[in-house]
Amino acid sequence: MIISTPMPNLNKTNLARRTILTGLAFCVLAGPVFALDKRTATQLVDQLVGEINAAIDSGMSETKLIGRFERIFADYADVNIIARSALGPAARTATPAELEAYVAAFRGYIARKYGKRFHEFVGGKIVVTGTSDRGKFYEVMAVTELRGSAPFEVAFRVSDRSGQNLFFDIIIEGISLLSSERVEIGALLDARNGDIAKLTRDLARLG
Repeated sequence: MIISTPMPNLNKTNLARRTILTGLAFCVLAGPVFALDKRTATQLVDQLVGEINAAIDSGMSETKLIGRFERIFADYADVNIIARSALGPAARTATPAELEAYVAAFRGYIARKYGKRFHEFVGGKIVVTGTSDRGKFYEVMAVTELRGSAPFEVAFRVSDRSGQNLFFDIIIEGISLLSSERVEIGALLDARNGDIAKLTRDLARLG
């Protein structure tokens, strides 16, 4: 079982793993909405591999590929949960207008940040090994192989708390990508003296 732990110092190989698999996490395609259980949670992750490979193998340009990932992220990832979690305590004091603008900017930032690295997944594979009921979500366990890298464990977290079966986090070798984004967005916000408007404006060009 993979357990989320505080983020350690990571070497370049681990950072690349996190970057690629985070992008995978945010690109799950959903079909018709069925009651969430072990089977449907596993199906989401099974669909992930085929959809990502199809996009990569399509030969589309990086710009189009990033646009494709952004649309998938907007439609099928729990964008509000991910974005608000990354913003941390500041999300509780932001106005509705500030949050709406920030979430839109965050969506594009994530798509650019991770979409640029998807070519590195060509030739890789994910093998689902089991699914566990964690109470408020399902955790789909898998082993991932990338070219030139030893296999490593990944856990995909799926929930229906927004009324749909959506992907909201991925744990790679014990590291929560949701927590990692919270650290990064928090640092960006601190550098702007807590100004969410400035963060939103800068996220529109970062990634």
